[in-house]
Parts: sequence; structure tokens; C-alpha cells
Amino acid sequence: MTGLDLSSPVAVVGTGTMGQGIAQVALVAGHPVRLYDAAPGRARDAAGAIGARLDRLVAKDRLTAADRDAARARLEPVDNLADLADCGLVVEAVLERLDVKQRLFGELEEIVAEDCLLATNTSSLSVTAVGGALRNPGRFVGLHFFNPAPLLPLVEVVSGFATDVTSATRAYETARAWGKTPVACADTPGFIVNRIARPFYAEAFAVHEAQAADPATIDAVLRECGGFKMGAFELTDLIGQDVNESVTHSVWQSFFQDARFTPSLAQRRLVESGRLGRKSGRGWYDYADGAERPEPHTADKEQPPAYVIAEGGLGPAAELLTLIREAGIRVREEDEDHGTRLVLPSGGQLVLADGQTSAEFRDVVYFDLALDYRTATRVALSAAQDTSPRTLAEATGLFQALGKDVSVIGDVPGMIVARTVARIIDLAHDAVAKGVATEEDIDTAMRLGVNYPLGPFEWDRRLGRDVAFDVLDEMHERDPSGRYAPSLALYRHAYATDKREGTS
Repeated sequence: MTGLDLSSPVAVVGTGTMGQGIAQVALVAGHPVRLYDAAPGRARDAAGAIGARLDRLVAKDRLTAADRDAARARLEPVDNLADLADCGLVVEAVLERLDVKQRLFGELEEIVAEDCLLATNTSSLSVTAVGGALRNPGRFVGLHFFNPAPLLPLVEVVSGFATDVTSATRAYETARAWGKTPVACADTPGFIVNRIARPFYAEAFAVHEAQAADPATIDAVLRECGGFKMGAFELTDLIGQDVNESVTHSVWQSFFQDARFTPSLAQRRLVESGRLGRKSGRGWYDYADGAERPEPHTADKEQPPAYVIAEGGLGPAAELLTLIREAGIRVREEDEDHGTRLVLPSGGQLVLADGQTSAEFRDVVYFDLALDYRTATRVALSAAQDTSPRTLAEATGLFQALGKDVSVIGDVPGMIVARTVARIIDLAHDAVAKGVATEEDIDTAMRLGVNYPLGPFEWDRRLGRDVAFDVLDEMHERDPSGRYAPSLALYRHAYATDKREGTS
């Protein structure tokens, strides 16, 4: 099946930022576009704004003047819903209220033809619920664009419980014809991106609430060690604390207050105080003119150890052994069955974050997971209050000798990157097991929708099948609230290795 014919008009109802963006996408793709807004005059204002953006595309040589003029000729603001009668697709981008959307689509159903595809751009409401009051909910689908719609490639094509396969396929192919990268998903709270991305924010806030590190340090570790483009605090300041918290609360409520999606009290207080981020001038950070951005905690210079003993290999951090040798530090490798660690000259141990805490062991310093230890410019370490100062100094000096800045954080299980990545991987496996989307579509969605350096399954394959499970299993033992309980899907995935290899 192909997408919507180019001769078929596309209607966009709601002419805010998202509505204008969707209209521009359809317009540049070659469709006649009708703009409608319930507020008098707003559709014409939106048409003018879209025209101005087309002018800027011409100025940047991204659109020819002839194509701009043709697009402007296809753009028509209208005053009545009845003017949308001959449209082949209507996309709604109005207020995120179920009653408002249901009433709108009820009116549209009386106006458009039976073969007109109806779509909602909702990001937080159930597609099934929005279309549930229609006589023919089979032609109703979610088309979730990401802001700004003309620039971001991802579109989540969401099938409600009653959506016909032919309607979903038609919507998918239309999005692809518009130059977008569509992913198919079932109607679940948060769809793909807003469901699986929750731990990126939640775990950063949890580390902060535990007084283990400040926002600037956590953000720096996520960027410089985890490979994320932005840290959780700066990203939510950009999104808007009220918007981000609202999505988190909606997903949490929709999953019947599942502990895995519990909102952050610290973020709630931020919203209550009116510190909404960049748009209000202050959020986690101060955006006033002249305000200084806080620097991440960076450890003072320490001497590197003369040698290290590698026991049992380092699993996902095995590349460190090569880097240590390249730095001129001697490495002696010993096979051990009881763990993977580096032993320092002090006798203390350096261990990759595994969901346990330094306080449980004698003289152990944990180091965080990195996307790529060679390119990482910062590594986080954690130690207990009674960890030997010499051991911590040697661990710090070791990573500094590899060219890394070192941030020492509090003794929290899973540290920063490891717990975040483990939870993202877990939610991804759970989503596949419950029929939300395929592994490929989830990886695509997380790379394109929130610009993750790797999709969850790509990261899982890089780490090894049981790493995420082991981190969460240890964290769950220390926090039995259910927040870190590995899903059954992740459990099966992790133990499939042992079964295949014939071990117990």
C-alpha cells in the first residue's frame, strides 16, 4: 500500500508551533494544505509564519524560489471545519485534553469522506481513547511528530486498539513519503520514546536527590562519559520542567502508578516554584544575563599507580586494559572466577559499576560505565566514607593518566550512566515483549527521537546479554520498591545465554 496521493489535500487543525510544523512538512512534500484553528484569524497568522519560514529556506538554498511560490499557492487558511470536507488526511494538533480532541474528531467525522484518514498528534493521551467515540475508529491513527517537525525526522505511527492495519500502513507510508522516518508502535502510555526515555531523567534526578552529585556534575558525566548529547538537567530545562514533568506524571498514572515511572519530587518542587527552565529564565540552571554556569566537580590531580593487576577481565570495560598499557602503566592479568576488577598497589580494588555500593566491601572504588572508554573525556568514581584515601587517589590518578577528567560522586548503586542505561535497556525489552514495537523500531526511535548515541538494543549487544540485568538485580536488592526490578523479558534475555551454553 502507498501513502496519500499528492493531489489529496491535507488538513491541519490547530496552528501552534507543532501544527505549523506539520503543515510545512506536508506542504513541502507537495500536498495542498488547509489550515484551521478555532481562534479567529489564527490560521491566517499561521499561514504567514509558514510563508516566512519558506523564505528562510530559500535564503539558505534549501528550497528554490519556484518551489516556495508553488508551496505558498497550495497553502490555504480556512475559517470553518466544513472547508476540510475533501481532505484525504486530517492531522490534529490542538490542546492536550481528551474531551477537546474527542469533540473535534466527532465533528470531523460528520464532514469528511469515509476514506479520509484521521490522525492525532497527541504525545500523552491514549490514541484508543481519542478515537473511541468515533463511529469508524478503524481509520483513526496517531501521527506523533517531534518538535520542530520540519527538522526532526522521527514520526511515531501509533495504532489504537481499533485502528485498521490498512489505515496504519497508509499513515506510515505517507510519513515516509514526506521524508520522515516512521516507526510503528501500539497504543501504550508514552508510545516508544516517551515511555523508554523516562529513566534518563528519573535516574539523574534520583542521584541528585540522594545528594550524590550536583546537576552540573551529573550532566557532565552523562555527556562526557555516557555519550549523550545533553545531560538530563540541561535537557529538561530546554524542554520545560512543566512539560517534562507532565509527561512523566501522565505515563506514571497511565501505568497505574508503576514504581518504574515514579516522578521526581525535586522536579515537582521546581515546577511549583515557577522555575521552568530556559523559558522562565531559571530551572536547574540560571539563565539570567551574566549568570555563570556551574562547573562539574573535577578531582584534583593525583599520581597514577605504577601498575595494576587485572583479575577476571573487565567485561564491557575491557578496552581500559589497552588504554592503561598505552599510558605506560604495567598491567598484569590474572584469571579469576569470582569477579572482574583491577587491583591497585594499595591493595584496594577498582570495579565497574554493578549495582552494589562501596560501603559493602573493604576498600573498593567503583567507576562508571562509558559509551567508549577511549573517547570518553570524563569518568565518574564512587567510594565509601571509609575507603582508603590512597586507593581513591590511585584510582583517580589512573584515569587522569588516560586523559580523563574525574568526578568523584557519592556511594550510590549503579552510579550514573550504568543505572540509566540498564533501565533504558530493561524498558526496551519489556516493550518488545508486550508488543509495543520491534527492536529495530525502538532503536531507531531512541536515536532519532531523543538523539541517544545508541539504541537500547545496540547498547545491550555491546555490553553483553546479562550486564543490564545484573545491575538492576543488585539495585533491586538494595531498593525493593519495584523501581529497579528487572522485567521478566530482561530476565529471560539474560538467562538465555546460560541455557544456550548448557550451564545452570
